[in-house]
Amino acid sequence: MDVRVQDLRYFVTVAEELSFTRAAEALFVSQPALSKQIGRLETALRVKLFERERRAVTLTPAGHALLPRAREVIGAWTAGQREVAEAAARERDTLTIGFHTSIGRGLVPGTTARMREVLPGWRLLFRQVSWQDPTGGLGSGETDVAVLWLPAPAGYEHKVVSTEDRWVGLPRGHRLAGLDVVPFGELADEPFVALPGSAGPMRDFWLAAEQRTGPARVAVEVETAEEAFEAVAAGTGIMLVAEGNAEVYRRDDVVTRPVSGLPPAELAVLWHEGDSREAVRVFTDACRRCLCDRPSPGAR
Repeated sequence: MDVRVQDLRYFVTVAEELSFTRAAEALFVSQPALSKQIGRLETALRVKLFERERRAVTLTPAGHALLPRAREVIGAWTAGQREVAEAAARERDTLTIGFHTSIGRGLVPGTTARMREVLPGWRLLFRQVSWQDPTGGLGSGETDVAVLWLPAPAGYEHKVVSTEDRWVGLPRGHRLAGLDVVPFGELADEPFVALPGSAGPMRDFWLAAEQRTGPARVAVEVETAEEAFEAVAAGTGIMLVAEGNAEVYRRDDVVTRPVSGLPPAELAVLWHEGDSREAVRVFTDACRRCLCDRPSPGAR
């Protein structure tokens, strides 16, 4: 039976964390799914890789032997993917940009103009990716760069290009829609529209999990911002949004208001580690330039 690179990546993460719980969080998978994959890897290799005790996880001798080889395979595969992507990009002179929510903020025309100025002949291709993929297409190789809200998956370089307050989207007629600013405490018990579980820490951030004393009431899970706003408009639940997105997705049947008591959101450009192409640098710098020069966002 052939072993997948993903299986080795799961193994290495558990070996480094020595915790299935922490490894599952880092990999954006459920703990049962991770345990199942590790079990399949052990079956395929016909060895036991971990000793699982109530409070500790340790590597077996077989696990210690596999670890450096697994890292070599992952490193070689990652380098191969990067080299193939770079060769393809050089051939087509196209940088594919992944995003979850509409970029707006003048970034598309601003970055496109900057690329034409600095790298004539290059073009930008923008591609929306479902929240099911927290990497914005980077993990599958579908995109070269992603513009995403943090926190983002580990294993990618990133640069923060904007910081925005978190607002709330409410159905018109909601009891809090008349407030100028909504304290987060008033929202804690409301039903929320949530990102899918595969979004991992990003889902928790937009549910403000760290600011709660208990779990959020999730009314529905959605895969895109368009689905989320439809759910809010229908009265299914409420949701947190970035300040700029309150304007980008402005509609008559949804009211948006700033929320107090929450740290702001950070928008970042992400790319593969070691991807030093000039096009990536130019795009990232263009994002920062566009967002630094724009007026402060706001909802109407």
